[in-house]
Amino acid sequence: MQNKYHIKKGDTVVVISGEYKGTEGKVLEMVTKSDKAIVEGVNLISKSTKPNAKNPQGGIVKKEAPIHVSNLMLVNPATGKPTKIGRKMNDKGKLVRYSKKTGEEIK
Repeated sequence: MQNKYHIKKGDTVVVISGEYKGTEGKVLEMVTKSDKAIVEGVNLISKSTKPNAKNPQGGIVKKEAPIHVSNLMLVNPATGKPTKIGRKMNDKGKLVRYSKKTGEEIK
């Protein structure tokens, strides 16, 4: 069974807890198996890589590690402020996300 998440790929989110609290970034990827998301510029790790065709020098590469979705909050595109998310049926009978603060639909 697939979980429904309050965020999805491409959304702008803010980290609400942990080392990167208050940091904003764009969701690059959702890791649904572990309920995590990879956010641009958040939870950076240093990874050692062997020389390969893409990186002939090898060495240490900084990259984003997944962060749990419970530590992320969606930033409302209209207001630019973090908001809680709800789900409701729209006029066409489709389930859509909406901002609990303003009540408007989120695309």
